Amino acid sequence: MKRYNPSEIEPRWQSRWEAEKANEVTTASKKVKTYVAGMFPYPSGAGMHTGHAFSYSIVDALARFYRQHGHNVLNPMGWDTFGLPAENYAIKTGRAPAEVTLENIANFKKQLTRMGVGIDWSREINTSDPEYYRWTQWVFTKLFERGLAYQKESLQWWCPVDKTVLANEQVEAGACWRCGSMVEKKSMKQWFFKITEYADSLLDEIEDLNWPTKIKTAQTNWIGRSVGAEIEWGISETASRPSRAADVSSTPRSISVFTTRPDTLFGATFLVIAPEHPLAKKLSVGDHAESALEYIKEAVKKSEIDRTNDTKEKTGVFTGSYAMNPATGENVPIWIADYVLGGYGTGAIMAVPAHDERDFAFATKFNLPIVSVIESDPNDGEQVYSGEGPLQNSSRFDGMPSSEARESIVAWLEQQGQGKSKTTFKMRDWLISRQRYWGAPIPIIHCKKHGAVALPEDQLPVVLPEIEDFAPRGDGKTALSRAKDWVNTTCPDCGGPAERETDTMDGYACSSWYLLRYADPTNAEKAWDPEKVNYWNPVDFYVGGDHAVAHLLYVRFWTHVFKDMGLVNFKEPVKKLIYHGYINAEDGTYSAGAYG
Repeated sequence: MKRYNPSEIEPRWQSRWEAEKANEVTTASKKVKTYVAGMFPYPSGAGMHTGHAFSYSIVDALARFYRQHGHNVLNPMGWDTFGLPAENYAIKTGRAPAEVTLENIANFKKQLTRMGVGIDWSREINTSDPEYYRWTQWVFTKLFERGLAYQKESLQWWCPVDKTVLANEQVEAGACWRCGSMVEKKSMKQWFFKITEYADSLLDEIEDLNWPTKIKTAQTNWIGRSVGAEIEWGISETASRPSRAADVSSTPRSISVFTTRPDTLFGATFLVIAPEHPLAKKLSVGDHAESALEYIKEAVKKSEIDRTNDTKEKTGVFTGSYAMNPATGENVPIWIADYVLGGYGTGAIMAVPAHDERDFAFATKFNLPIVSVIESDPNDGEQVYSGEGPLQNSSRFDGMPSSEARESIVAWLEQQGQGKSKTTFKMRDWLISRQRYWGAPIPIIHCKKHGAVALPEDQLPVVLPEIEDFAPRGDGKTALSRAKDWVNTTCPDCGGPAERETDTMDGYACSSWYLLRYADPTNAEKAWDPEKVNYWNPVDFYVGGDHAVAHLLYVRFWTHVFKDMGLVNFKEPVKKLIYHGYINAEDGTYSAGAYG
């Protein structure tokens, strides 16, 4: 038998497949459609690695299987070219990101072709192509019009090595997800997408997703819906408060507290607010002010993971202020502690140490009162009881089952004007700004008269200018801010002098809709033709389990918005999500078959 010679046989067949356009598909087919895709790669290095080959082989095997079974199979490919990997590689080599990216794409494509992967190359997309990110910018303007894109100043995670802010999802164990350096907090004005507006919708759809349980659980926990009550606690006037009239007049009158257990209100013996709470500094008074301010300064530097680690010893500081428990009328001390997060609920909790482990640990350390308000078995030996039972030490509600008391106490608070039912989420809005050059420019003009103005569609794309010095300087501004001829422009509303937004979009923005663009990749009139998208999408098989609470959540969010806008007729972008697996090394370690 003649020995198989891949260098002779495979190029011959690959040339024939290309000439016959064997892998190109249309919506005109009478066959059953099957859309198979893998997470598209970052062509940020000199070429593919084993993980890429492994992953796309799985995608190709699925596509070939259904193609052989007579299906009309779409297996596309694109390039996720914006972002830190490409920019850092360009800085390292001293060449422009656009130039390096095109070279890397050519090499990736050559390698995939040599592998014989059955890709419909007529649908190839590149996120740094202005004809692609033009439509990413268009989506931004639509989100802005719907109140889903906004700008605000707040403390954000800052990577001192990559010199940019990071979304909460991009901080892992207190470190930057890309470079691994420890991050810090920095107050900056940033752009956000209001993903929290869709928290309920995203959460309610998870149960029916045909996705791995691990991914569904991660998203459920990340969204973190909590049902409870928001209670108003009046700030007490006490002897420890400052005596100067100016200080007294600036003292807040009340503080809002969120709790999932309003039935334990009578057992709340102190309040705890997050170090980043807007009232933390105002409530730090008298002899306690200096130590409180120092504690705040150090606490905000810590990661949320470190702060919520239940195994670490609780830390905190008394503010010198008191609040009145609306149920008992008693004054209780207000503390600042890092185990309370500013992004959860209202950033303030009522501490019920008899029925919460963290509160108990804190109360024990600082010798604070502990009052049991739910009856438990005296023989169980537990110091903290977090279950259900009849209420005690709760005035008119004594003897009422705690499950019923929750609603009754909230109703009573509503009558008093001191509380209401409330649902909160752990998930925060998606921080979209990046202080780096290599990204899609944010299509906003800042006008002194009209404020932030979205560019009209006929002025898109806002093309990323070619500049020589694109390295970040760590001053919180992108290299674009130094391109004055590009920055200075006119307001589309009034024609007056204005400046372009100089932050660029997180690369995840461009990857939040590419699965739709594959269905209509050359459309110059709109992001996609709904008829074509509704034929191919949702994706039948999506291979890759990376970025569970980032890309895989963002692509769902955008699709939910598109459904509400009438741009697609489906809410979920992916029918079945499949892991790409792992490659085990000889020493037993593994690396994900991933794309970066």
